[in-house]
This record gives sequence, C-alpha cells and structure tokens, in this order.
Amino acid sequence: MSINIGVIDSRVRQLAIDLAAEFQTRLNIPTTAGNEQAEIKRRSAAFVFLVVKTVLDLPDEEALDCLTEGGNDLGVDAIHVGDVDDGEFVVTIFQGKYTHNLEKAGEANFPENAVVRLLQTIRHLFDPNATIAANDELKKRIEEVRSVVRDGHIPQVQVVLCNNGLTWTAQAQKLIDQEKFGDQVVWKHVNHDVMFQLLQAVKPVDDMLRLTGEAIIESLDFCRVLVGKVLVREIEGLFTRNGDRLLERNVRRFLGLQGNRVNQAIAHTLLAENERGNFYFYNNGVTLVCRKFAHSGLQKGNYSVQAEGLQVINGGQTCKTIQDTLSKLAGAAPGLDRAFVLIRLYELPADSADLVRSITYATNSQNPVDLRDLRSNDARQKSIQASVAELNYSYHRHRSVWRYRHLVLGA
Repeated sequence: MSINIGVIDSRVRQLAIDLAAEFQTRLNIPTTAGNEQAEIKRRSAAFVFLVVKTVLDLPDEEALDCLTEGGNDLGVDAIHVGDVDDGEFVVTIFQGKYTHNLEKAGEANFPENAVVRLLQTIRHLFDPNATIAANDELKKRIEEVRSVVRDGHIPQVQVVLCNNGLTWTAQAQKLIDQEKFGDQVVWKHVNHDVMFQLLQAVKPVDDMLRLTGEAIIESLDFCRVLVGKVLVREIEGLFTRNGDRLLERNVRRFLGLQGNRVNQAIAHTLLAENERGNFYFYNNGVTLVCRKFAHSGLQKGNYSVQAEGLQVINGGQTCKTIQDTLSKLAGAAPGLDRAFVLIRLYELPADSADLVRSITYATNSQNPVDLRDLRSNDARQKSIQASVAELNYSYHRHRSVWRYRHLVLGA
C-alpha cells in the first residue's frame, strides 16, 4: 500500500465520521452504530465529497449539495452545474469507486461497466426531450441542466472518474471514443495520487512580470492594485516556468476544456497575423493576486514587477490557451510584439483567504453578454424591426425591452 493511499483513506474515514449526520439527511445513509454496510457507504460518499470539494475548490456546503449518489443515481455520484459564460456552461459529473480493502487498493482499474453506464447517462441527460428515471436529488440537477439547455446555452461536460486505484482500461477508452462526443465531453481520472498532489501545500510562485507602457498603481483599503498590460509572450513564459501552480486558486484550474468557443477565438486571434494587434481589445484580461509586489518607482513605465505568492484567479483559460497556441508558432511570428493582454494584480493581506475566494467567484461568474445582444444593433435587425412595424407588430431587438414590458408593464 502506498503512502498516498493511506493519507487519503485517513481523510476519508474522518470525513465519514464528521459528515455522518449530513449523509443521513441528504443520502439516507443510516448512522446506526455497528452497521458495517452503512459505514462503507459513508466512506464512499466521503471520498466523492473530498474529490468534489478539492477539484472544484468548493466550500463544504456547496460540495455537499453536489452529491447525488444512492439508489437510481444512473452512475452519477455528484454533479456540479457552472454559470453560463458567453453562451456556454460547464457541467462536471463525478463517479466514485472507492476500494475499502487497502491491501487491494491501487491495483484495480476503474471498472469498465461503470464507464458504460455513465456513457448511457450522458447520451440522455442533456436532451430535454429524453425521459430519464433518477432519484430526487439527481432529478433536480438534471432539470437545472436541461433548463439552461432549453435557453439555448451549450453544455461543456467534464467527467471525473475517481478511485483509489488505476485509470480505466484501454477497452473502456475505446468505448468512450466510439461515442464521438468530441471535445464537448472531457474525461478526467482522479485517484489517491492526484488527490494527494492537490491537497498538498503548494510551493508559492514567486516570479516577475514585465509590463509594457504605463500602469496604474494605487492603494485601496489595506490592499494594493496594479492595472497594466503585458505581451502575450510574457504570459507564455510565466506559465512555461510555473505551470498549473499558478492556477491553484482558480475555480476552473482543473477543466482544461478544449473545443470551448471562447478558447478557440483566443487562439484564432493569436494565429491570425492581421488580428494579433487587436488581442488587447478582444480579451477581458487576466486577474492575479499575490502576497506582495514591488517595482521601481523611479521610472514612468515598462515596470518589472516582482511578485510573491502569485496566483491567477480569473483568466486561467486565457493564459493556458496563450501558452498552448504560442508554443505551436515557429519563429518570430510577426505581430506578436503588438499582442498585449490586460492584467489586474492585487496585493492582498496574508489573512485574506475569504476575500480571495469572493474575488475568484465574482470575477468568474459575471453576467455574460449574449451573442444575440451583440447582434441586436446590426443593420439586418434594424431592417426587420422596421418591416415588422409596418405590419403593426412589435419586434424587440433587445432582451431588456422584452423583460421591461413583461416584468414591469405586465404586457
């Protein structure tokens, strides 16, 4: 038995005790003393809870709300529905298989039949017209997902298969590939080794950011704020040196979603030579936090900023896409010297964990601008509105108009 298996099992056993009452209320697992079967179920639930909480960086209450395991759970032990972002939303599905005999843990692959069951579920879960039988908790989540799909938003699915053993077999992977879900469904394996790495105290990232041009630097309520711009090559270098250690506090750090429409647009701008100079205007920028930053105040711009405890809390997908795209560009790639990205760097007090969490969730869940809103003022929409008006009908180009009339005027 490896040390990591033992460490994770110790956590699981303690959580099974601490959350026994919650598991009884939410999952109907009895707390009767001496009930060995119930104890096994509690540990299995505790393992899934630990994975959900750690992978998605959720508070205990939110992680508990994700749990759906029990009778008729369709192989879905937990599910998390993310916020809509530019017409897409992330759904993370967890299935856990915990080996309680630690002498055998670490040896078995994630079961092929469990993968098959989950494939069947995915085929129907995202279809609003499909009939699906599930327990009450899972039904709530399914309806939540389908409601967002009905509104026209596209689900990006992350499947996390977790155990304290090996990943799924080559045959199971073949079955996954045969479904041809493409990049819309990403499969991840999380076991005791991955969990141990995620739970470890991460070595702080101390590095330098080379800004270009002028920057705004000021103090605000015992914090310091820097707003400026850096070349995209600077972001590539930062992530090449430090990797995903920069994303430990980013709620999307584990997604790595490919096929995402926003990420594809970022890559396209960088790959198109005539568009590279517009990157700064197209992108929302990157938000970072640190314990301390320093720069030379004896110059007016082009600062070299030394930062301690650096973390990206918003814009992680932008950074990873920049790194991946630029690594494929050979040579000088003309125009990259004009490709900048906005950065916001916050120096926060050492005891500001709650503030960091709040900033992280706030900046990752702003109300997006829907594509139809962006189209509402184009010439074709105006022409349609004018034509419809001639027929004595109203054509609303903006959602806000419809909402005002229905919610305020009752029309």
